[in-house]
Amino acid sequence: MTLPAGAAAAAQRVTRGHAGALLGAALLGLGCAWVVYQVLQKGLGDEGNVPNFVIITLNALSLAGLFFLAASGLTLIFGLMRVVNMAHGSLYLLGGYIAWALSSQADLNWWEAAAVATVACGLTGLLMEQVFLRWNLGQDLRQALITIALSVILADQMLNVFGGTAQTITPPPGLDGSVGLGLYDLAYPTFRLFVIAVALLVGVLLWAWIQRTRFGMVIRAGIDDGAMASALGVNVRVVFAVAFFVGSALAGLAGVFGGTVLALAPGQDQAFLTSSIVIVIIGGMGSLGGAAVGALLLAFVESYSAVYLPVGFVPYSMVITFILVAVVLALRPSGLFARAA
Repeated sequence: MTLPAGAAAAAQRVTRGHAGALLGAALLGLGCAWVVYQVLQKGLGDEGNVPNFVIITLNALSLAGLFFLAASGLTLIFGLMRVVNMAHGSLYLLGGYIAWALSSQADLNWWEAAAVATVACGLTGLLMEQVFLRWNLGQDLRQALITIALSVILADQMLNVFGGTAQTITPPPGLDGSVGLGLYDLAYPTFRLFVIAVALLVGVLLWAWIQRTRFGMVIRAGIDDGAMASALGVNVRVVFAVAFFVGSALAGLAGVFGGTVLALAPGQDQAFLTSSIVIVIIGGMGSLGGAAVGALLLAFVESYSAVYLPVGFVPYSMVITFILVAVVLALRPSGLFARAA
């Protein structure tokens, strides 16, 4: 029996969709099975691989928290406001360097340095938006070129001022030790657990701000129909400026945490910009929940592939990240939790 042309085309699309889903599920299942094999091959005792797996998993969670702090700001600016800010990674690195300089050279404590760096990055981002970007709303290519130029300028100036040596911010007292996990006599850095807690808190606060407050409603209204919002008396320019300040401040805050957990060095700006873009793509434009899921997926893929891939394949661990992006986009071209237009 011959199907009508329309029905045949629909059946072909469904078949392709199922094939993509099956391929993605197969790759995910294969990766999980390989990790489980590597973890359990020496048993569950103290001499096996399970204790190391626990630490790697916690490292992945803290890295996901760091990724989310950076990506949530880009979700707000790029995902919601549709502003292509390729200088987001530079704001991350700038926040870290400011906090490092204030805590190591100006004798401020970690909390004061973090607050100053966060506000400074928010103001820097706001200056960029007011001077360069507000005149180019809807001009994606122009915005990208402008912010790329700004990121290059910022990177050169940070290299000139702070040098090329990697720097680390000292954690604040009380968070500079380790806590026992009550499992395999393991201890874990307190500050990394603090990163996870702060990421959860920031996620909840941002969600409540965007979804449950009048200001968040105004942001979404201004994005969906700026002309109508303006006609109703909403100053869309001010609303977008506040949102850009918050997104830039989050990038700076992520830089402070990144400089404390990892290190600050030239190139970190581009690395975290790439990670943030990947997370926004995976999670879906404008979705905070999607950004959280994307951060978790990216962090676990990076952490596990760096440890559990066969020795000869470890240099290709970055490829797995882009395989993840390709699989997600094959199944959900708009991302896992894309915000409805």
